[in-house]
Amino acid sequence: MWSRILGGVLASTVLVAACAPAMTAPQDRPCRVVNGEKLPPESGGADAICSAIEHAIAAKAPKVRYTAEVRILSKSGLTVSVIANGKKLPDQNMSVMDRNLNPWAIERFAESFAEEVAKAAQKA
Repeated sequence: MWSRILGGVLASTVLVAACAPAMTAPQDRPCRVVNGEKLPPESGGADAICSAIEHAIAAKAPKVRYTAEVRILSKSGLTVSVIANGKKLPDQNMSVMDRNLNPWAIERFAESFAEEVAKAAQKA
């Protein structure tokens, strides 16, 4: 009987230890997407959006420390909230009128967004 109880406790301990890193792992990207399930398949998904933003900011404002939260509003619209060098910038909104979000539109938005981050960093 004791072996069953000890076995159960040991199995639970191993399971908790294995899951703990996944629960406490820090977010390694400065970008995060909320409501990604609303994205159309042709958009490339949440990773594509964050990659576009990260690459654009790395090119236009490489020394800026930032966090960006992309909130998907619909298949054709999104908004981004960003904190750059500790300062909250005005939210940036984007919508595509005649189609769903797609990689081209996301790239264009990311470039424009990165320019705003760079301008704000120069003013600070």
